[in-house]
Amino acid sequence: MFEYGDDKPKEECGVFGIYAPDQEVARLTYYGLYALQHRGQESAGIAVSDGRSIDLHKGMGLVSEVFSDSIVEGLKGKMAIGHVRYSTTGSSLLANAQPLVVHYQKGMMALAHNGNLTNASDLREELGKKGAVFQTTVDTEAIINLISRYRRDSFEDALVKTMMDLRGAYALVILAEDKLFGIRDPHGVRPLCIGRLGGCYCLASESCALDTIGAEFVRDVEPGEIVVIDEEGLHSRRGLNQMKRAACAFEYIYFARPDSTMDQLNIAESRRQMGIELARECPIDADLVIAVPDSGTASALGYATALGIPFGEGLIKNRYVGRTFIQPTQAMREVAVRLKLNANTSVLKDKRVVMIDDSIVRGTTSSKLVEMVKKAGAKEVHFLISSPPVAYPCFYGIDTAEREKLIANRLDVEGIRKYVGADSLHYISEEGLLRALGTEDVCLACFNGAYPISVSSLNRGKNNFEI
Repeated sequence: MFEYGDDKPKEECGVFGIYAPDQEVARLTYYGLYALQHRGQESAGIAVSDGRSIDLHKGMGLVSEVFSDSIVEGLKGKMAIGHVRYSTTGSSLLANAQPLVVHYQKGMMALAHNGNLTNASDLREELGKKGAVFQTTVDTEAIINLISRYRRDSFEDALVKTMMDLRGAYALVILAEDKLFGIRDPHGVRPLCIGRLGGCYCLASESCALDTIGAEFVRDVEPGEIVVIDEEGLHSRRGLNQMKRAACAFEYIYFARPDSTMDQLNIAESRRQMGIELARECPIDADLVIAVPDSGTASALGYATALGIPFGEGLIKNRYVGRTFIQPTQAMREVAVRLKLNANTSVLKDKRVVMIDDSIVRGTTSSKLVEMVKKAGAKEVHFLISSPPVAYPCFYGIDTAEREKLIANRLDVEGIRKYVGADSLHYISEEGLLRALGTEDVCLACFNGAYPISVSSLNRGKNNFEI
């Protein structure tokens, strides 16, 4: 089945956690997940604990579809974690929805995970030899198995030992032992931040979720850090020594909401700077700058302002259409694009247009958009991209295509230009992207193949993972 938007990489999930004995923790988690809905649209779940037992509700669909008011009202406790998930094809199963909740020798535990383990297959094979039984196909179950096996002394010690076994990207929120835990991998690939709500604390993948519930942003969880939140407040310990930071560049380019701040970088400002860098690298004599909404908008505004070219809404987004699955015929694919985006003829007619988008993965949607703008009367369409060419698969939590399906792996820039039908095509350079971000502490592996974390041979053959 064809899905409009399948030309974009998919973020695996978002997580939220809160410890607030005097608050409606399930409802606050519901609102937090609502703010993180863009990070995963296939399943949602909330686990609530009173310090002794854990209650769970999860289901397939959007947050608003999985939870009714009565369900949220029925989840009582003093702390909670939540999860929204996007899965790879074939793994959209309720069993894989998170949080995962287990009974083990020391009690109950709930865990939600954002990211991918690069040694997941190795871990599952080794745990299987020791008698572990797996009921899901997600990396998260291997993490829970490790924690329960190491839980002999303190829970925090078990977490440290578990982190020593994990390779890859992970931001975790965990309920156990009358405490809420947050953990971030030593490279800081996936985001996790801390908020304060009155005298209580919460954790979230993005700061926009803290804003939604009225919490004050405190700081980001440091790479390799274990954050502990309990009745005594917030404290932390070093789980692993911080390694070279490698935050996912696509968080800034595409995934995160523009009103979020990650590792002290504001997303909207970062994208505006990408547009300014594009203007410096590729100034075009044009009549109009338009964006592919929404992630291309800030870059387009930056580009237009830098060159003094008018910005216009050449593509209008239908905000009431969810994911659309249709039969894979040419005619119906064109309908699917128009369901989501429509060209504004009065703005585009007889104009030399610069159209800015965040990325091209397969090229299918991009070609439809260029065609749409030209049919609306644009004399020229110059296509600018605020990321370098995506030529390598991601092993750290993004569902990009197998390498052979990535258009930049098969074609050079001129070949891609011909495929999408643009009059010219320009990508931001890696150097320009780093200048826009103002840091080199980001992972660029999907652009240059320089993976900061090793990938096991078992996992490397899969290209994509289930989480």
